[in-house]
Parts: sequence; structure tokens; C-alpha cells
Amino acid sequence: MDLSGVRRHAPQSLAGRREAAVLAPVIARDGDAHLLFTKRAAHLGEHPGQMSFPGGGREPIDRTLTDTALREADEEVGMRSTEVDVIGRLDDARTSSQYAVRPFVGVAPDREYVPDESEVAEVAVLSVDALTDPANYESERRVGHPEYGDHRVHFFHVDGYTVWGVTGRMVVQLLERTTDWRAPAEPDRVVGADAELPI
Repeated sequence: MDLSGVRRHAPQSLAGRREAAVLAPVIARDGDAHLLFTKRAAHLGEHPGQMSFPGGGREPIDRTLTDTALREADEEVGMRSTEVDVIGRLDDARTSSQYAVRPFVGVAPDREYVPDESEVAEVAVLSVDALTDPANYESERRVGHPEYGDHRVHFFHVDGYTVWGVTGRMVVQLLERTTDWRAPAEPDRVVGADAELPI
């Protein structure tokens, strides 16, 4: 995983939506790159049970969105800001819950991270080799969505977890910038906006 592919972007406007930020933590384990994800608690009002990177909405105490991502990582899994080397960020992403999310990429140590049960059900550290294995990836084009129109949804199935949605889009961009993996040019299938999800 060549992290030089993660650019240091100039700030973009997030006007019109609630500001949020996430941290995509890269962890070296047994000589191989891994990404740390959280499984959101089932009782949360937005995206319950989904896989995500640590993160959340910007608070008044946050000077920057980098501060937001680091604060949330600390609150959710106990990842201290002093142990994270933020190396850059990915493109801003919109969510169906009206957030504009800025994803940051950082290198974090390989140690045990303890989930805050009020927000996080589990912490999952998934290998980049598994995420880039074609056998673990599928995608579909959903047509006729009332807000997003026709759009592609990516799914990574690794170790019993499925990463998809806005986090799946972030993973695609991160992998394409830092590895030789590329999402296939065409999706596996085309479905309606309300089709059942393969998760």
C-alpha cells in the first residue's frame, strides 16, 4: 500500500450540509497493511449496524475537520490523536443523512482498540489484501434513486463484515490511490433503487 497516493487536498466548500469527518486508520499488522473500521451500534438513529470509519459531526470545539476526525476516533475507539499520523485526505462525500463528510487518512499503531458501546458495536481490522481480493468484491448500479439518480454501490465482504455505502465509496478511492487494485469498469448487476441489498 503506497500512501503517497493520498493527496493533501486544498479545502473545499461543504456548504449546504452538516459538516462531518472520518478517519481511515491504516495499521501495519504482521507486515501487511490493514484498515480499521467500526460497526455502528444497532440503536443509533443514522446508519445503524453499518460498517464505517471512526468519525462524526463537527462540534463547536473542533477548530478544523481534522480535529473532528481525530476527536471522534478517540471517543469511539480510544485512538489518541497523538498516536495518529494524518497523511492526507480523500474527496468529500455526501451521505443520505444530509452530511458532507471529509475523509482523512492516517497511520495508527497496531494495538487493541476498545469500542465505546454507546456508538460502536465492534472494531474490525481488515487486511488490504482481503479488501482487494476480487472474490470479496461486488457492485451494483441502482437506478432511479430520488436524490442520487443512477449510482453505483460497492460491497466489500471480508471476515464476515460487509463494507458498503459511503464508506464503500471511500474504500474504493483509497485503494485505487494506494494499490494496484481498480474497481471493475462495469457493475455486476443493475437493480432498482429499492432492490434488496446483498448484505
